[in-house]
Amino acid sequence: MLTSALLTRVVGAALEEDAPWGDLTSTALLPADATATADLVAREPGVLAGGDVFAEAFTLTDPTTVVDLHVADGDAFAAGDVLATVTGSARSLLTAERVALNFTQRLSGIATLTAAYVAAVEGAGPDGKRVRIADTRKTTPGLRAFERHAVLAGGGRNHRFSLSDAVMAKDNHLAVLSRGGRDLATALREAIETLPHTTHVVVEVDRLDQIPAVLEGGAHTVLLDNFSLEDLRTGVAQIDGRATAEASGGVNLDTVRAIAGTGVDVISVGALTHSARALDLGLDVRIDAGPRID
Repeated sequence: MLTSALLTRVVGAALEEDAPWGDLTSTALLPADATATADLVAREPGVLAGGDVFAEAFTLTDPTTVVDLHVADGDAFAAGDVLATVTGSARSLLTAERVALNFTQRLSGIATLTAAYVAAVEGAGPDGKRVRIADTRKTTPGLRAFERHAVLAGGGRNHRFSLSDAVMAKDNHLAVLSRGGRDLATALREAIETLPHTTHVVVEVDRLDQIPAVLEGGAHTVLLDNFSLEDLRTGVAQIDGRATAEASGGVNLDTVRAIAGTGVDVISVGALTHSARALDLGLDVRIDAGPRID
């Protein structure tokens, strides 16, 4: 997902935004030949995501910079742990510092929140059924691949990546169909006949009485949106394995375990990406290196 070309393009744009004409402070204060070593230190526990993005910020700024990652994406860490070490030109390290931290703090925050949701539903499904936690398209424009990568690092799953990847008929689509007098089951069957056989079809419903037509139309996933726990159980029973049962709406860490207990297969959570806070990580320059500028 995070290809070399994508890393270079997105991280490069962030570096250009932060230092369009260079880093005035570092250039004015630090000798050109000064070197430094800095550690990426966790100020709080969490799950790492974005190690390669962190490294890219430094090596794009200065290819001679050496970045050693001590923790892999998806690994949990404790407060005080050293997650990476960076060595190179002092000017280059300080020029890239904020961009590197911005990405890593944001992505690690998403991974950490995702891991909390995954842990919350562990063993909650009926008869030990495993329930997947999935993200949504509620991502930061231009950073979807980065944020989706972070969800995977936290143990979650990805929903469709874009509008081009799957059919997902939501309430507004159904409203237009209804206003035009189209029968939902027929409209779905006709649409599926025109699609490649590999295309997944999801239909969002907000009432139990919509489910029969969606199943008749051949949808692969029925998304039960903002259903009560009782209605979720009833909806799962109606679906009865003929399609994937997905729940969304009203999902938070206080409610997700009970939702998993209704028997749904997937719980999609927009908060994984739109509400995750940045994790507290810091880049600490070592002060014990004799001739280096710290």
